[in-house]
Amino acid sequence: MPSSSQKLVSEQVPPKRTSFPQKKLDVLAHVQELGSKYDTIIVSKLFKVRASQLMLLRKSFRNELVMLVAKNKISIIALKRAGLKNADEFFSKLDGQNALIFTNMSPFKLYLVLEKSKVTLPARAGDIATDDIIVPAGNTGIPPGPVLSEFKEAGVQTRIESGSIYVSRDSVVAQPGYVISPKLAGLLSRLNIKPIKAGLSIFMAQTGGLLLLSKDVSIDLGQYTSDLMRAANEALGLAVEASYPTKESMPLLIAKALRSAKGVAAQSGYVTPDTAESVLGLAERQAKSLLDLAKQKGYSGS
Repeated sequence: MPSSSQKLVSEQVPPKRTSFPQKKLDVLAHVQELGSKYDTIIVSKLFKVRASQLMLLRKSFRNELVMLVAKNKISIIALKRAGLKNADEFFSKLDGQNALIFTNMSPFKLYLVLEKSKVTLPARAGDIATDDIIVPAGNTGIPPGPVLSEFKEAGVQTRIESGSIYVSRDSVVAQPGYVISPKLAGLLSRLNIKPIKAGLSIFMAQTGGLLLLSKDVSIDLGQYTSDLMRAANEALGLAVEASYPTKESMPLLIAKALRSAKGVAAQSGYVTPDTAESVLGLAERQAKSLLDLAKQKGYSGS
């Protein structure tokens, strides 16, 4: 039987917590439900993301996606219970503060949607450039002074003209992955250049048991369209050369056959309303050539 002192100690030491608070349990159940309901789970890092952007995205796509922020530990437990396929690598990369997006939308389509929703912000010291940062040629409107050394340090060629600093040519001052220095951040701010894109990006996506990283879903839509158009033109040209009839190649094949038929008719002297001009023109040229040759042989007739 425990002594009175043991009873006192047991009453003072609170019991260890063996489960999540109800609020976290509700979040866990919600994440589990969403993980079972939707085909695709997107993880987006909450870095330089504004609350207004999250609200706008939720409002614009309320019927196509659900977005929430949950602790990684809760997300992992919930998604395990939801039966996420091939989840080990997915969970191993789940760190930091993230937003989870549940959707049946293609990750590639969602990438384009998220890119369009981004805004540009001024650079701060320590920011990492995501694209080439270019100082364009032209009048900066800044009077000459100590700031000239900042232009020089950034590798920007300048000249003084009409009391202002002119940038001589477009200059790349930072490439992707470059950590922006305090001086460069100040210079870009003076030039009103906002090079930092802010908004949600796809860090990784899980769809149909397949894990896709950011580089896998990043699409250059302009380049993709250009490549697709070039491939279509090359395929059409090949179909015409091979006389392969399709809906797209038939008009070109008919036009090609018509040109060939007219050429054969003209060469054989076969007169039709379509070939008369060519046949008579060819006959006239041949007659003139024959006359010139006869004159060279001494023919003096008219």
